[in-house]
Amino acid sequence: MFTGLIQDTGTITRIVPGGMTDVWIRTSLGAEAFALGESIAVDGACLTVVEKGGDTFRVQAAPETLRRTTLGARRSGDKVNLERALALGDRLGGHLVSGHVDAVSEVLETFAEGGSWVMVFRLPPELAPCFIDKGSVTIDGISLTVNAVEADRFRVQLIPETQERTTLHAKGPGAQVNLEGDLIGKYVARLFALRGAPEAGQGGGLTEAVVRAAGFTPRG
Repeated sequence: MFTGLIQDTGTITRIVPGGMTDVWIRTSLGAEAFALGESIAVDGACLTVVEKGGDTFRVQAAPETLRRTTLGARRSGDKVNLERALALGDRLGGHLVSGHVDAVSEVLETFAEGGSWVMVFRLPPELAPCFIDKGSVTIDGISLTVNAVEADRFRVQLIPETQERTTLHAKGPGAQVNLEGDLIGKYVARLFALRGAPEAGQGGGLTEAVVRAAGFTPRG
């Protein structure tokens, strides 16, 4: 699990395609102290550290990861947002982020408003039920607040700190980004979608069948 608070913008130093695509990333987080097998979010995608040395570490991206995220389009020299996994007892300064990218979106519009930087993104239809005004969204691994939602787009604002500490401010219209919907919102949307379904029972509502269909296993 992650919080969506970016700890460093790393630099991709090498990419080797194959059955598993190997990606080497340079960081100021002290890669030598990383534990092999630990999770790290790279532009919001949860990956596993498989090698480390000096200020560089290596992760591997499976074909599914490349299909579902922007990592397949990354090149040597590109900057990426990095966050190490949340430890029990850490402050939860952003929101709960799983590191499982739901969809790739694109920047539609950007403009300045006061000291903030407004960014408008395409809203994939399958994620629309998870978006509400003042709800949370993860964009390229960054925990942000949804300021406005329309049928096919949504808007966020980057404060100066976010502009300086992440890669998002540099992306203009047409650029692609990784999206992860709010974790709690996704489960709520799933449960509501199942209301009235045949497996939910005659009257719909939250029944054991609905809970099981949503992926939970009741105990007791």
